[in-house]
Amino acid sequence: MAASSPDSEIPSTPPVDSTTASGDSSTGKPALQRESSGEPWYKDGLPFTCTQCGDCCTGAPGVVWVTDAELQEIAKHLDKPIGEIRLFHTRIVRGRVSLTEYENGDCTFFDSRSRKCTVYSSRPIQCRTWPFWNSHLTSREAWQRVCDTCPGAGQGTIVPLERIQERAAQIDM
Repeated sequence: MAASSPDSEIPSTPPVDSTTASGDSSTGKPALQRESSGEPWYKDGLPFTCTQCGDCCTGAPGVVWVTDAELQEIAKHLDKPIGEIRLFHTRIVRGRVSLTEYENGDCTFFDSRSRKCTVYSSRPIQCRTWPFWNSHLTSREAWQRVCDTCPGAGQGTIVPLERIQERAAQIDM
């Protein structure tokens, strides 16, 4: 994946409430880093403008979790039977359904010539909510790791707190 430019650096970390920074032992997930005021560290929003580079759809192997409803939408979009979509475009990973990928790591629905998603208007929620996943919002450092790999993260339009929270609430990533 492409690295972000030096302009995407984020400010130094403000004081953190130590009671929320240690993580949740019941889930094993890191807790959301909060300002001393108790607000999320990204309370003023985060800059993100998709560059349509396709980097989030290509490269290192990964998983794109999909639901039956999402597969139905993809099948409808492509005017294909749902069975064909399941057979040729999904796999089971750790007991869950994921989209398949090519040997090079590209998503099964990524067109390498146009560098576009062939099911963009019906893409899964995991793709729709990128990069505002809970795992990317736990701390400034976690967000910076996203900025280091996604040229649109840390750049462009400020996405307001409410919109970030709305996206993050849609998926547990």
